[in-house]
Amino acid sequence: MPNSQISIYTQKEQGEQWLRRYRGCLPVFACVLGFTETGLIPGISAAGRTPEDRKYTACADAEFLYHGPEHKAQYPLPPLAAGASPVLISRAVFESLKIPIHLFNAGLPQAPAVPVIDLGGAPAKCLSQGAAMEITTVHHLFKQGLLWGERLAANIQQGYLIVGECVVGGTTTALAILTGLGIDAAGKVNSSHPVCNHAQKWALVQAGLEKMKGSREQGRRGEQGEINFQSQIQNPKLVLSEVEVVEVSKIQNSVDPLQLVAAVGDPMQVVVAGMAIAASRSCGVMLAGGTQMLAVYALIGAIAQAYALSWQPEAVVVGTTRWVAEDPTGGTVDLALNLGKNSLTASGKTPPLLATHLSFADSRYPQLRAYEQGFVKEGMGAGAACIAAHLSQDWQQHQLLAAIEAQLERLSTASH
Repeated sequence: MPNSQISIYTQKEQGEQWLRRYRGCLPVFACVLGFTETGLIPGISAAGRTPEDRKYTACADAEFLYHGPEHKAQYPLPPLAAGASPVLISRAVFESLKIPIHLFNAGLPQAPAVPVIDLGGAPAKCLSQGAAMEITTVHHLFKQGLLWGERLAANIQQGYLIVGECVVGGTTTALAILTGLGIDAAGKVNSSHPVCNHAQKWALVQAGLEKMKGSREQGRRGEQGEINFQSQIQNPKLVLSEVEVVEVSKIQNSVDPLQLVAAVGDPMQVVVAGMAIAASRSCGVMLAGGTQMLAVYALIGAIAQAYALSWQPEAVVVGTTRWVAEDPTGGTVDLALNLGKNSLTASGKTPPLLATHLSFADSRYPQLRAYEQGFVKEGMGAGAACIAAHLSQDWQQHQLLAAIEAQLERLSTASH
């Protein structure tokens, strides 16, 4: 009997099986921090009031998650137009349940002031240029993702891995990846704004994909590099414990999913895809987020197909908040269903989309009540953290709210 605090919006049966399997288990949390210059465009994101603030959002969230509210932060949580960072939610749960946290820097403009695993990536340029990252960086980050997914899963006996993210502007790069993979996503992604800025996102995505197409037609460079990369990711000694080596399937419309990430993606996406592919072989995986993680799920299917990598789709679910799943200005459930209709991502299908029932309607803090007006919605694994609290400790709404409000109270006391 699934938990009454968790909704399953797609693939009900698979979602219920997954919840039954991990009831009473504690997860391990991996959070992948990344950056795209897309996030600096005025108005693109509400995760930081100004473009300057948004440069430090990931560092601030990582520091708060690691140290909590009393620590004098080198990067304090940025001021928001409304609401409070979702890291308050994640921290409340992970601190109470003593869930292990691993932070990964996939490509930030500056290093966070907490212990992170540096993956040797780089921040992405704005996706509208159609040349967001070097392909060698994308290949490197994907291999790092595979490696760390396998490493983290090896230490998980009974539980599951939650993989979260912090990328300001990440729903726009998500839209670019989904569209590039041929998935109908326009008007369906979410944002940290109360009314999603679909037109602004779509204009950037179209510009980026046009430029990518242009540069692809100029010449098919780097094909030898592709063959080398193929053998590298399939050499068990180098990266993987076990990979079925079969002939590389011809990629439809010659969209190489890793080239697509290099053109219009961000550094987090390919790391999380690699982690999930490798970890799914031996434990459950919850991709923590909304439309950004649906884009990662689509990428997993496309990469697994293009590079003939084995993974276990039934081990992977997407976990988010009700504010994302039921966002009236997005189409999260439609988007999840659209993943199942696409031949490029055929090795995956529609993922189970789960969400916590967490509500801030009765909170005594206006910053939290702002979530009910559609601000912020999700980030730093917030929805998945609540799902984990329901699953492992059977936490109810009042327990979650009390723990989250306590974080906010401690933060306001510490900052005065």
